[in-house]
Amino acid sequence: MAQLWGGRFTKETDKQVYDFNASIRYDKRLFRQDIEGSVAHVIMLERQGILTAKEMQDIVAGLDTIRKDVENGKLSIDEKYEDIHSFVEAVLTERIGDTGKKLHTGRSRNDQVALDMRLYTRLQVLLVDGLLKELLQVILNTMEGNTDTFMPGFTHLQKAQPITLAHHYGAYFEMFKRDRLRMKDIFKRMNYCPLGAGALAGTTYPLDRELTAELMGFYGPTLNSMDSVSDRDYLIEFLAALSTVMMHLSRFSEEIIIWNSDEYRFVEVDDAYSTGSSIMPQKKNPDIAELVRGKTGRVYGDLMSLLTTMKGLPLAYNKDMQEDKEVAFDAFDTVKDCIVLFTGMLDSMKFNRERMAVSAMRGFTNATDAADYLVNKGVPFRDAHGIIGRLVLYCIEKNTSIDALPLEEMKAISDKFEQDIYDAVSLKTCVEKRLTVGAPGPEAMKRVIALNREYLEQEEEDWFPDSSEYEVQCEVTEGSSGWYK
Repeated sequence: MAQLWGGRFTKETDKQVYDFNASIRYDKRLFRQDIEGSVAHVIMLERQGILTAKEMQDIVAGLDTIRKDVENGKLSIDEKYEDIHSFVEAVLTERIGDTGKKLHTGRSRNDQVALDMRLYTRLQVLLVDGLLKELLQVILNTMEGNTDTFMPGFTHLQKAQPITLAHHYGAYFEMFKRDRLRMKDIFKRMNYCPLGAGALAGTTYPLDRELTAELMGFYGPTLNSMDSVSDRDYLIEFLAALSTVMMHLSRFSEEIIIWNSDEYRFVEVDDAYSTGSSIMPQKKNPDIAELVRGKTGRVYGDLMSLLTTMKGLPLAYNKDMQEDKEVAFDAFDTVKDCIVLFTGMLDSMKFNRERMAVSAMRGFTNATDAADYLVNKGVPFRDAHGIIGRLVLYCIEKNTSIDALPLEEMKAISDKFEQDIYDAVSLKTCVEKRLTVGAPGPEAMKRVIALNREYLEQEEEDWFPDSSEYEVQCEVTEGSSGWYK
């Protein structure tokens, strides 16, 4: 079959070379974006007098039928074509005749694929942001119902100080909130249109790049044609942000795996998000949490692959850049799946509140509060620290806890202890007196929860500029990021 670039060549490309060179196996998922960009392009060509109104209308109508036919299964994307651009142009020409050959006027596959990938990635940024918001909603719901659910806080995986489940979940709320901020930053930095850059040096046609940018909801055109076709920074940034999302999911998964173990029994993962053993009938494994943890390395690998591909490339476009798609698509799909499944697992998980409280009681998590008690009695903190250290050692030898130790035995270590020590080291007191912003005390937590609720309920800023000719459609689907009116 004839190629878009075949005129220069005197013989057919070797079949194995052709297959190695072709990208349609994976870039076919860009068909909506390819058509979307082509529609904007021909509308602009007609406005500039490069196409007639009839030619523009025929091309737009033909492209629209291709899109609809692919979406409803009437038209299969044939992998005999080199890439999605070749497929769309060839099918268009078959359907509307020679007018279809004018589609590529003033355009190169270099700026075409740069546009398609930006449109597709822009959509993925918005989709991931929406999924993160749903995850944050589930986390906040748990926080609201557990401001008095006591549990041990840890450092070095050793019990440290008593906190609440709401406070622990609040740490992950902050992580995923920062992830959403990264999505917004990436979107605003990448939302400029490369179409019109040509192969690398622009074109002699009088293109209106501002118009095509506006039609597709971009802030404006990119300002250097060489950078336009060779830039993959936005993909690297997005994959780095997705790697951070996965790191947060993996840390949370690790804790759920630990909490779900028989040694902890803080939580029970729902049957719908667990699996059993083929040989051990008693097993109920937290496989979703483990897979999310495992797939984190996969997304890291996607990022490192793209960084390595780009590190030695001279300007401008090089075929190496074709390698961006498989790793990017893999990262997009993996992260979205992980967020969805993790959110469902989190939402259905049950908590053993009594077990959490008992664990906090048994781990000397109130030792710091006991030291603070002595400080309030006039003991220098460094001396108080040593006294409580001896008290903890004594309790370990007696197999008991500070709050269960008789007062006379405490006084044998320090005469500063009085009856009020028991109230001072109770879990309730230890948590409730921590009232600084960000602390686990109930009043502090209520203020933070209110701020988080306001954050989730506030009107979303419209990331797209206004356009009289472009209707933005960004649902949580694999649809296009927009379509012409």
